[in-house]
Amino acid sequence: MPPRAKSRAATAQPAEQEATPTVNGTKSTRAQRSVPRAANGVAEELKSIPRKLDALPPLPLSANRPQAAKARAKKEATPAVVPKAAPKRKKEAEIASEAEADEPAPKRKKDHGSEAAADLHGDVDREPKVKKAKTTKAPTPKRDLPKGPRRPKGKKIEVNPLRYTEPLKVFVFGEGGQGELGLGATKKAIDVKRPRWNETLSNQDIVRIATGGMHVVALTKDNKILTWGVNDNGALGRETSDGEQLKDMKEGDDEESDSDDDETGGLNPLEATPTAVSADHFPEDTVFVDIAAGDSCSFALTTEGAVYGWGTFRKNEGILGFARNNETANTPVYLDTITKVTHLACGTNHVLALTKDRHVFAWGNGQQNQLGRRVTERNLNEALTPSRLGFHDTGFKRPSQRIAKIACGDYHGLAIAEDGHIWSWGANNYCETGHGDNAGEDNASILTPRIVSSLEGKGVTIVEGGSHHNIAITQSGEVLVWGRCDGSQTGISTAQLEAIDDEERVLKSENGKPKILLEPTPVPGLSNIVTGTCGPEHTIVINKDGRAYSWGFSANYQTGQGTDDDIETPTLIDNTAVRDVKLVWAGAGGQYSALASKRD
Repeated sequence: MPPRAKSRAATAQPAEQEATPTVNGTKSTRAQRSVPRAANGVAEELKSIPRKLDALPPLPLSANRPQAAKARAKKEATPAVVPKAAPKRKKEAEIASEAEADEPAPKRKKDHGSEAAADLHGDVDREPKVKKAKTTKAPTPKRDLPKGPRRPKGKKIEVNPLRYTEPLKVFVFGEGGQGELGLGATKKAIDVKRPRWNETLSNQDIVRIATGGMHVVALTKDNKILTWGVNDNGALGRETSDGEQLKDMKEGDDEESDSDDDETGGLNPLEATPTAVSADHFPEDTVFVDIAAGDSCSFALTTEGAVYGWGTFRKNEGILGFARNNETANTPVYLDTITKVTHLACGTNHVLALTKDRHVFAWGNGQQNQLGRRVTERNLNEALTPSRLGFHDTGFKRPSQRIAKIACGDYHGLAIAEDGHIWSWGANNYCETGHGDNAGEDNASILTPRIVSSLEGKGVTIVEGGSHHNIAITQSGEVLVWGRCDGSQTGISTAQLEAIDDEERVLKSENGKPKILLEPTPVPGLSNIVTGTCGPEHTIVINKDGRAYSWGFSANYQTGQGTDDDIETPTLIDNTAVRDVKLVWAGAGGQYSALASKRD
């Protein structure tokens, strides 16, 4: 089995070995792009995108008690002494009765009322009371109930309606060496060059998929959360180590066998097979509406606006942690620090959440200012708690701070406000944010959200981010692209980029090769585009007819074009699996991709 990368991506770097802008002082080169890479939000550093990777009621008073009270009252009300009558001959029945009376009477429950009445006649001979030793019953251990949102008087407060209800037919392609494709433990899942129908997934009524760095999360129509792929940092939210033991035992059965003959391809079956996360981690009657995946973390959103998460966040130096005092969440954890959430988006190691009040919260790793606020090395752990972003830009007259949509690149954030303004923040080495003022500089970033002036008036309805490039889809179906352009990331040919002799539009390297596309530019040859996605260095879009086009870095066949050569311009994904279906969704992971149509 190939060694696992410590994070989720392999970066697409320039072919030349020249010095290029860095994040956190790390230079990136084109020659390093063959390393495994990350997903929509991927890469720990520019030179190596990390792996995406819950008394009996009081006894009733004795029936004799009221009678006893009456007897007491009646006896006390008659003080006169009645003279004794002359003795009469006893009948045989009475003699027998007295004989029986001499026998010790069986014990019975004390009748306080009758006893009190008898006391008035003085015919009760009391015996000393003997207290019975009380037996202490061992307490029944309580099962810890899963934590969840407040439900006043047991009633759920609904925030989100169901939004994904139609089962999908799923197609996968790219690198599957760590089980990312969900095809099971088979060596046929290692390299899938063109779209392949995933029958197992398609038969499980999948309605929503989230592609992470090297793992995937899916939501089913019957409210299950399935996960598969790499689980090194708890990203799958379930135990998979038993699968490693089974695999090792099988490999040890025949020490002389060649590993190439292993039908599992060296894959852990519990990672490579889509499997449900246990419902025991969630309160009863929890209903999910959406999911999100980062590099080594996963999240689920409920109808109550509650967020559950698992896995961990990584920083430049290694594991940062999942939450304060929780380094890694191996199973789902309820996040009580944020409520009434309506949407989620994941970068490599950060998360954005949009609330019912149209506010945006961010948490995770903030070393590249991707949280929209300053985070110092001393208080990195504090950034693991969701904090609200401020949307202020003095360059525009009273822009709306109410956000309608959110998206993430690997180390930057994007948002569309209700008034149409596009906001961005975070890493800006390759003009990822669309702000060209410091693009190209080492460790360049935009600290707090700013409006992208070059997208004003474009009618942008969708934004998606990769590692160092982005796309924006307009109302008219046009695709705009900007950011890094030295590895076919933009879908614009090298010749066209070289022909742009304007430093305000394209920054070039010392040898004259185009490096950064500063200005959002239409991608030639595309029209009527309705949706799209960005991987670290590749892109897939789908038009209104359900046809998919891809371009960019393809070393792991993630473009679905059947080649490991870069795809310079938008190219139709066309093979027998998808040729006669109308595609409605695309997802791009670190080194793999997926497409889906509505299931018949």
